[in-house]
Amino acid sequence: MTAKPTVRTVSVAGAVSHDLLEWHAIDWRRVQQNVRRLQARIVKAVQEGRWGKVRALQHLLTHSFSAKALAVRRVTENQGKRTPGVDQVTWKTPAHKAMAIGTLQQRSYRPQPLRRVYVAKSNGKLRGLGIPTMRDRAMQALYLLALDPIAETLADPNSYGFRTHRAPADAIEQCLTVLARQDSPEWVLEGDIRACFDEFSHKWLLAHIPMDKAMLSKWLKAGYIERNVLHPTEAGTPQGGICSPVIANLALDGLETRLRTAFPRKVWNGYKQVCPKVNFIRLADDFVITGATKELLEAEVKPLVEAFLKERGLELSAEKTVITHIADGFDFLGQNLRKYNGKLLIKPSAKSIKTVLRKVRTVIKDNKGAAAGHLIYQLNPIIRGWAMYHRHAVSAKVFESVDHAIFQALWRWAKRRHPNKGLRWVKARYFHSIGDRNWVFSGEVRDPKGKRQAVHLFSAHRLPIKRHTKIKGEANPYNPQWELYFEKRLARKMTDSLEGRRTLLNLWRRQDGRCPHCGAAITPLTGWHSHHKVWRSHGGSDTADNRVLLHPTCHRQIHHALDSTSMPPPVTRGFGKA
Repeated sequence: MTAKPTVRTVSVAGAVSHDLLEWHAIDWRRVQQNVRRLQARIVKAVQEGRWGKVRALQHLLTHSFSAKALAVRRVTENQGKRTPGVDQVTWKTPAHKAMAIGTLQQRSYRPQPLRRVYVAKSNGKLRGLGIPTMRDRAMQALYLLALDPIAETLADPNSYGFRTHRAPADAIEQCLTVLARQDSPEWVLEGDIRACFDEFSHKWLLAHIPMDKAMLSKWLKAGYIERNVLHPTEAGTPQGGICSPVIANLALDGLETRLRTAFPRKVWNGYKQVCPKVNFIRLADDFVITGATKELLEAEVKPLVEAFLKERGLELSAEKTVITHIADGFDFLGQNLRKYNGKLLIKPSAKSIKTVLRKVRTVIKDNKGAAAGHLIYQLNPIIRGWAMYHRHAVSAKVFESVDHAIFQALWRWAKRRHPNKGLRWVKARYFHSIGDRNWVFSGEVRDPKGKRQAVHLFSAHRLPIKRHTKIKGEANPYNPQWELYFEKRLARKMTDSLEGRRTLLNLWRRQDGRCPHCGAAITPLTGWHSHHKVWRSHGGSDTADNRVLLHPTCHRQIHHALDSTSMPPPVTRGFGKA
């Protein structure tokens, strides 16, 4: 008989007691509140420069039950939850998750080597990833809860990669702000750091990253196993580790401040004031720096960047670091930015278009004998995801051309399936008229009840082009002063995410954007489940009055309690009307 796992509960102050609980009995509302309160205190201490207080709060957070429970929840709900490390262990059941909380003990902790895997890059080369064990992932997630508030407080204003509530669209919008005016800088340094994650100096990281040095050293020196051979790691942070992106951001932060100090808005050259027009925009290890002249970027800006990176054991990639005139255009984050007769246009890059069409054609080629509905089921996420990424740019004509290319590929697929049928028969079989749309590729799939349901290919050019609102550079999601600002931004984002799904959008608005079970916000990152308060198997209806949106974990917790009607009252504070 399996022993019941011991799970500890948390008092308001964060101390732990040893009551016996199950995973589904954890009070996630209280857990979230405990962690958020300590994170807010860390932000305040960093702003005041009280680093002794910061370290004390970090210790309190990383040793609390609440943070450990959230760490286990994160690594057992993300996309890599089924990918094991070198020990081939995953935490699948509630009992495994409950017992995992008790294994997050710092004093006896020794990380295992990472499992080395390789993924293909867009240029055909391979990128090495290190897969930690589940316990190592949970420990990194635990310490990330105490490190990320510091990283957000100290971050460069125009750094957008691997940061909460920031996205490539913010970086592109900042490019538009910097380059769109008539008096904007005309020269751009496109920077790329060579093997960024693999070359960080361990000595520099241990001296400057504000976290437990012993724990950081263990992760950096853990090594990796490839073909049953242990390889030591003398430099770099492991790609695949949960903490690695935030550590990399902390190491690269400060470059914008150094550039601003060296190249202020206006300088006196002996005769008059001139503006060097130096601006910095970074996403992860890709960045652009603008300048008034090519000579300024070559002779002054680039050496400063190289010196900054050298301190950290890094260097610029010679083949990817170039200086370009805005009239010639440049590619950044999948977009092409170029001025045509003085007007800046941002469009999907040729490389991005080729990549998405290659994916679509590969799926079509690999499904020569599949049903149309099954093929649509695979194609729609690819097309929708690519279009949603580029919907903030000047993309309407590009979307039309991509849709036409996909139509041609599907037309060839349909004709090849029925070589003895006429073109009109093929058209009638696969291409239908839906509303004001003609030649819509259509099929059928079966829903969970086995009932046939019509599905249609997503059309990129039907997606409205919407200007993105850039996040404020100083906004900090861990600072309570910015809570209302982020709630308003989330309302807009969820409205866009649920566009075309009016029932879900109305449910989300009715709940003020929060899960009625735990009180935390429902976001595209957390995901959601549509829960029937009275189960359909018990006679419940499928109407909106009988449904609520819950976090996946909260949904499982409700069903585990076998009492779906005893829901806590909805949280009334939050987003209001989106």
